[in-house]
Amino acid sequence: MSVKFEKETIRESASQGVQAGGAQKHGLAHDLGTALTGGKSQQPGYLAAYLNELQSHPLRTKMLTSGTLSALQEVLASWIAHDRSKSGHYFTARVPKMAVYGAFVSAPLGHVLIGILQRLFSGRTSLKAKILQILVSNLLVSPIQNTVYLASMALIAGARTFHQVRATVRAGLWPVMKVSWITSPIALAFAQKFLPEQTWVPFFNLVAFVIGTYINAHTKKKRLAALRRKYYDERGSGPSGPPGVGGPSRGPEYDRRGGY
Repeated sequence: MSVKFEKETIRESASQGVQAGGAQKHGLAHDLGTALTGGKSQQPGYLAAYLNELQSHPLRTKMLTSGTLSALQEVLASWIAHDRSKSGHYFTARVPKMAVYGAFVSAPLGHVLIGILQRLFSGRTSLKAKILQILVSNLLVSPIQNTVYLASMALIAGARTFHQVRATVRAGLWPVMKVSWITSPIALAFAQKFLPEQTWVPFFNLVAFVIGTYINAHTKKKRLAALRRKYYDERGSGPSGPPGVGGPSRGPEYDRRGGY
């Protein structure tokens, strides 16, 4: 009797614990959804307030959104790649420069180009028009945006002459265009189907944020790996060599040699 009673008590306690955990998760998801959408209350949520601001002040809202995402992208990519500054922080000199690029270059350019694209195909909802819109976006809009992006990144990285900027654009445009031609049709088709036109630029900024963070982190990792190889080559020892033989052991200052 006592054993059976104890087993039933354990089952009931476990069941109550699972229900409490589920309620807690449900409560967190519910609170997050209410904060974003406002729920059933009369108070508008953050998403509604953002969309309202986007309609009232489109360019200003896009500039703030793009600047914030560009700066956050740089910090996140540095953290993923473990690319620290000389002082050991992930907030490098590139972060404010990326914020300026996002706010004053990327957002206005996207605002103008996507606005033109939307006006060209305004009221045209046929499948043929949607496909044509995707083609125009990939063959005209994306090359302009990617060229400006690469030129801006070259200037942020320290290029000071026209030849340096042109070399950066020539070397990087084709790989960036291949990524754009894969992701852009999917993103544009999703926007055509599910999003109001005034939210397209922030949505594309979000897509660019995810892709850009991955590419940025990958590039930083490759650069740091090259710096490590150069570091050990200069001292005549490979990364696996013992400390004190041909060079010092790997230390924190080693990882920060490529910081901006």
